[in-house]
Amino acid sequence: MVNSNLLREIVGSRHEWLLVRADGRSFPLEKHEIDIIENDEKTYFAFLDESGFRSWRLNSFTSQADTIEIDVAGSFSRNREILRLVPRVRASVLASEIAIARLKKANEIAGLISENVPTARLGRVALNEPNGRFAQITFERADKTPIAAIADTTGALSVESILAAAMLWLEKLGLRKRPVLDLWLVCEKRQARNAQKLHALLADRWKAKLSIVEIDRKQDPPRLVELAKRRISELWREKPGKMRLYLNQPPSGTAERITLLSPQTIDIVYSRRGETLRIKGLPFARVRTIMGQEKAWFGVGRESRVLTTNNWKDLVKYVEEIERNRTDEPPNSRHEFYRIASEAWLESILRRNISLLDANLVLSPIYNQFRSSNDKIDLLALRRDGRLVIIELKTQPDREIVFQAVDYWRKIELQRRRGVLAAADLFEGRTIADKPAIVYMAAPAWSFHREFEYFARSVSSQIEMWRFELHENWRKSVKVIARHNYSGRSD
Repeated sequence: MVNSNLLREIVGSRHEWLLVRADGRSFPLEKHEIDIIENDEKTYFAFLDESGFRSWRLNSFTSQADTIEIDVAGSFSRNREILRLVPRVRASVLASEIAIARLKKANEIAGLISENVPTARLGRVALNEPNGRFAQITFERADKTPIAAIADTTGALSVESILAAAMLWLEKLGLRKRPVLDLWLVCEKRQARNAQKLHALLADRWKAKLSIVEIDRKQDPPRLVELAKRRISELWREKPGKMRLYLNQPPSGTAERITLLSPQTIDIVYSRRGETLRIKGLPFARVRTIMGQEKAWFGVGRESRVLTTNNWKDLVKYVEEIERNRTDEPPNSRHEFYRIASEAWLESILRRNISLLDANLVLSPIYNQFRSSNDKIDLLALRRDGRLVIIELKTQPDREIVFQAVDYWRKIELQRRRGVLAAADLFEGRTIADKPAIVYMAAPAWSFHREFEYFARSVSSQIEMWRFELHENWRKSVKVIARHNYSGRSD
């Protein structure tokens, strides 16, 4: 039997904990946001996360060196998972421990280079400035050819981030007296396979400079394997990722009642887990059906309350406060409801009138239920000539937007070529042309990252890309002030 009192005592001994999920996701919790509940001779571990208050069956727990490992499971013992509660420590101590672990990773990769390239002569092994998320290693082959290698030391970075960092570092290395012209992206297996696909979407001159090298840990000791450079045409041989469509459906009774508070501004996004209600793109309520009963929570971010008949008036006031501050002229421009989820706000405006971006577009009526390989595409539209258009939106500078967009292009294009999109009838009977999809990247004019142009010109000319610059006051009125076409470039 689980000693629930002991677990309560341990949890209560610290003011703050870091909850680490089995998939690596983590978020901070205060002790009052964790509860140990006993019901019908069963014990439940409950905590607050981004989806509301979550309660799981507690099977067992162990505690050592202040870290608690908690064995939990969902209904009927499904979705079993080991959670970890780690005490939150001072930022300076945590930063020091992280830096040591990352440097250890960098030296491990340098050692693999020495072992796998016997003639290699190692040069510098260091972490990048200023954040130390990348290992930067230089070495020479037997013929004195200088080579660089870069690797993710966190185990959590996207391949888009790694590629962007690699290209910018290689540009600096090319300015040396003895320029470095070749660079390895050293990745763990899953990262390496994704990086290989993204590498195929680059212009030929960049493909020649960059190599994807996988760490093969099936071997003992591990070894480095350089992956083949692929052509775009080879990508279409793959099996398409599973496409998830949550078709428009009647809202639940609870969601419908909430929507009536402000029908002009509230929309519903459907997913496998239920309904999320938004005001101008800001998620403020969630409805789930649990054991045949509708349950709802309201609140923005980690502020989450279970909706009951007793606090319905609080929800009404909450909606009024969001609407008062989520406008182009709020009483306080620093208010949280004005500042956060800005990209979703822009998306919600275009969703209601996509012609503001391009009068030739028809928006998929199920745009916000479209998922491809678990990636979210901001908007998927059809041009009147039948060409698919992938729309990526940003309201803040984002260095990786180009690579994110072209990776979405690859996934959508694979679905299109395999006939998956036509079979799904995304555009209510309209025919999708047998031509490659187009990429639109839209953002306020001053919100494109300073490296955007550099990265946009590194992509294969087979991918038609457009840059749409919007007026800065897009909350009041979305206006396109400039368009740039990156097609027809020479690789």
